[in-house]
Amino acid sequence: MIKRTPFIVGNWKMNKTRAQTIEFLNKFIKGVEHVTSKEIGVAPAFTSLVTASDLLKNTKIKLCSQNVHWDESGQYTGEISSLMLKDYDVEYAIIGHSERRKFFGETNESVNKRVKGAIKGGLKIILCVGETKEEREAGNTENIVKNHLIGGFKDISVNELLKDVTIAYEPVWAIGTGLNATVEQAVEVHRFIRTTIDSIYGVGTSQKVRILYGGSVKPDNIDGFMATDDIDGALVGGASLDAESFIRIANFKEA
Repeated sequence: MIKRTPFIVGNWKMNKTRAQTIEFLNKFIKGVEHVTSKEIGVAPAFTSLVTASDLLKNTKIKLCSQNVHWDESGQYTGEISSLMLKDYDVEYAIIGHSERRKFFGETNESVNKRVKGAIKGGLKIILCVGETKEEREAGNTENIVKNHLIGGFKDISVNELLKDVTIAYEPVWAIGTGLNATVEQAVEVHRFIRTTIDSIYGVGTSQKVRILYGGSVKPDNIDGFMATDDIDGALVGGASLDAESFIRIANFKEA
């Protein structure tokens, strides 16, 4: 079995001022400075990227953005480009998060444009896929996830996939609700994602791709998710806003 490096990412969403970012990172950096066998990333609000970039400069923590536009510049009020993000040493961009799809009209087509633009601009990406509660109850989980993958990776080569892409499975019904998929539910979808990747790019390709789980990940359930061979890390929301909580998650117990 191919060994994939675990990746733990904190998505702060629309939280934390500059001062709060400084306070958090000063504590968090010390709490994970001994970690060498995993990748760790944080995705602050855009207003804190400059501050976070300065504080993370001499650490191994990856700086991530919560979104990215497909063009390097242009008449796109309220957007941010890969060129701007690279200026502050951002390495990863989260693309296709369910909140972007739900509240801001993201589609598989616009997600795909952002994926292409990010890769062209030198960023690695975390592509989010996942179903709503209604879609799961209707038995449409696999169709939704497959469409997110096929749409998101349209015209993306296998080399780009393997070099630049991490996938995050986030069941929408578990984001910010206090609910989370059971380990068994998460593993089932992760395996389906690998099957779909193999159907697009060839058998065995998916074993080289990291797939994270996201959805009410907490210190008391991270060990269970990470004890499986199918889950390669976590995209953490609310629990990543507290330094002690996120330190515990980043220091999950390896099986």
